[in-house]
Amino acid sequence: MSVNLNDLIVEALDDLKGKDVVTMDVSELTDVMDTLVIASGTSNRHVKSLAGNVVDEAKKQGLRPIGVEGLETGEWVLVDFGDVVVHVMLPEARAFYDLERLWSDGATTAPAEG
Repeated sequence: MSVNLNDLIVEALDDLKGKDVVTMDVSELTDVMDTLVIASGTSNRHVKSLAGNVVDEAKKQGLRPIGVEGLETGEWVLVDFGDVVVHVMLPEARAFYDLERLWSDGATTAPAEG
């Protein structure tokens, strides 16, 4: 059985009540990745837990991230799966860096379904 990584990520975020989960198709904007998934957590601990759940659920399906950054502070955790990059952020960091606007030129943005 083949698992859709985007769906797995959204479900893992939804399982732990990730806030404002958005997926963006950025394949027309960059060759580095195809999809960005952005979510907010309510606290540093929540951000860390959300990112950890994404990694754990992916590993259960035999998918391992290329890298994980930001777990030390939990303000902004990036989980890199190559074609899909996940950003889990505190609302303040998300508002400041505004990745949705930054990547919105030509990207297809939609609320994630989960």
